[in-house]
Amino acid sequence: MYNKHFGFLFYPFGKDIPPDETYASAAMSELTVRLGHLAEMSGIGLITGDSGSGKSTACRAWAAHLHTGLYKVFYVPLSTGNPMDLYKSIAWEMGLPTERSRAALYRQIKNEVTRLGIEARTRPVLILDEAHGLRSDVLEEMRLLTNYAMDSQNRLCLLFCGQTELRRRLAMSVHEALNQRIVVRYHLPSLTRDETSAYLSHLLRRAGTELPLFEPAAVEALHQASQGLPRRVNLLAHHALIAAAIAKARTVTADHVAAALTEVS
Repeated sequence: MYNKHFGFLFYPFGKDIPPDETYASAAMSELTVRLGHLAEMSGIGLITGDSGSGKSTACRAWAAHLHTGLYKVFYVPLSTGNPMDLYKSIAWEMGLPTERSRAALYRQIKNEVTRLGIEARTRPVLILDEAHGLRSDVLEEMRLLTNYAMDSQNRLCLLFCGQTELRRRLAMSVHEALNQRIVVRYHLPSLTRDETSAYLSHLLRRAGTELPLFEPAAVEALHQASQGLPRRVNLLAHHALIAAAIAKARTVTADHVAAALTEVS
């Protein structure tokens, strides 16, 4: 409803941002380097962060930049069920027929990983998103799934992506064996005040304007209200633009951000 008012080509704060056009904060850049190291090692990685911090976006951007001739990415979102449920999800993602027994599914997935690595010369990468919802027995099964040649070879790159509580869970003694095998771990922080401003400018530029539509006080209000979490920044900025368009204002003020807060609280 505000695209015409501000001269946007499309809504600037949507979710459909191409991987090449995501905002590269300092943390995102560091995470990309770490994930590149993880892919080379074919080890186990862990990304944690608060809800809305951009974990899934980071995974998507990283996966999109992996060479398709060298890597085969499998993405599995939240699974709150038992090991059998997750094995089925992984098998479906790999395009494998679904077996009826847990042992058969386990063997089938491991055989496919081996086939990809040895015959197809492709490194399989398994991303488990929203992994904080995985049960403890499922986490243990995922550790076993990375065990090849009596734990002497790394054939499967496994990335756990979840909220902060996942890091605390993996630090518990019951998950010590898995925790010791994590070769890359990173907690994705929120945007800083300056990064919030740069993030807004980046998304507005993508939508077709170089104008500083958000006044400094509005940026400060947005940052404080969102705590620097990109998803919440997007939501508040969207509603603040609506409030500014309704008022026929050419810039977004702190008052417009305050009005947006009443819409999303």
